[in-house]
Amino acid sequence: MSNTRIKWMWPLALSAALILAAGCASETTPLPPDPAPPPSPAVPPPAEDEDPPLTLPPGAARPPAPFAGRGWQGMSDGRTLAGWRETPFTGRGEIQSQPGAIILHMGNPFTGINWTNDFPQRNYEIALDAMRVTGSDFFCGLTVPVGTNCCSLIVGGWGGSLVGLSCVDGLDAAENETTKFRNFESGRWYRIRLRVTEQRITAWIDEEKLVDLATAGRKFSVRPGDIELSQPLGLAAWQTTTALREIKFRRLDAAADKED
Repeated sequence: MSNTRIKWMWPLALSAALILAAGCASETTPLPPDPAPPPSPAVPPPAEDEDPPLTLPPGAARPPAPFAGRGWQGMSDGRTLAGWRETPFTGRGEIQSQPGAIILHMGNPFTGINWTNDFPQRNYEIALDAMRVTGSDFFCGLTVPVGTNCCSLIVGGWGGSLVGLSCVDGLDAAENETTKFRNFESGRWYRIRLRVTEQRITAWIDEEKLVDLATAGRKFSVRPGDIELSQPLGLAAWQTTTALREIKFRRLDAAADKED
C-alpha cells in the first residue's frame, strides 16, 4: 500500500476509534444516584398523661336495665364528660371517660364530678348505674337539691354497706331514720334512683325502696367538709374507684308521690 493511501486513511481510523471508545465509556460509567428523599415528618409520641382505659370487671358487660316511666333525659353521652366537671376535692383521683362509663379513680379521700347545667330544685327524679370497682367505702355519694338546700344519698358508706340521707336535721346518714344496711358486691352494677318532690324524698336501689321520708318540717343539708363541693348536684366516691353510667333525670308533677 502506498504511503499516500496510508496517510489518507489514518484520520478516518482515529475518528472511528474515538467514537468506539466514547460508546464503551457511556455503557460502563454508572449514572449518578437519585437524590435522597426528604425525611419523613416526626410522629409525636403518645401523651404521657393519657392513661389506657380501665379494664372493668366482667360484670360491667351486663346491659343496663330499662328506665320505667316517661320523660327521662340523658345527662351523659356515654363517651365524654360533656355536661360535667371535675369536683376540686383535695387529694382527688383521676377521672376518666371511656366508652360506656365514667370512672372515678380512688381519691384520698374524695373523687367526684359536678353537673354544670340547670337542674330543678324539686319535683324531679334522677337515676344512674353505679359500680364499686375497688375499695370498701361509698361508691355513690349523690348530692342533689332539696328546695334551696341540698343533701346527699350515700350508698355503701361507713365500711361498705350503709345507705341513707346525709344530712337530716343535722344528722348524717349513719345517725338518722333513713339509715339502712345492705351488702354491695364489687364489680356489679346497681341502679340507684332518687326522687325529690314537695312532700317526700324517696330512694331505690334496683327495685328495693330504701328511703321514704316526708320532708315537712325537716331541715336538709350536706355533711360539713369537702362533700360540700358537690353542691348543688354532684357524684362522689370515698376512697373507692367507681364506675358510673346511664345518668338520667326527669321532671315530675304532683302525682309523682303516688307512684312506686
